[in-house]
Amino acid sequence: MGALIRLVLFLLVAELVFFVLLRLYLRSLRLERLERQWDARHPDAAGDTAARRAFVARAMTGFERSLKARLAWLVFVLPTAAVLAIVVLVNWR
Repeated sequence: MGALIRLVLFLLVAELVFFVLLRLYLRSLRLERLERQWDARHPDAAGDTAARRAFVARAMTGFERSLKARLAWLVFVLPTAAVLAIVVLVNWR
């Protein structure tokens, strides 16, 4: 039983690390796309301006509800379900 608890704890820590890294990566991709979009629409105001920061902040408000952000939660669900299925199948009598 102790080995199973250690496995679950290790799995959750590894999933948490990958989840945080994935969320940071997805967020940075979205930020870069919004910044390029601003620069394409406003070539005279390119660069880091207050208006650009406000545009990016407004556009990022819906990011948490986007499909990509929600799919990142599968980092927790899929490996946990797979390990649980393996444990059940191996120990099935």
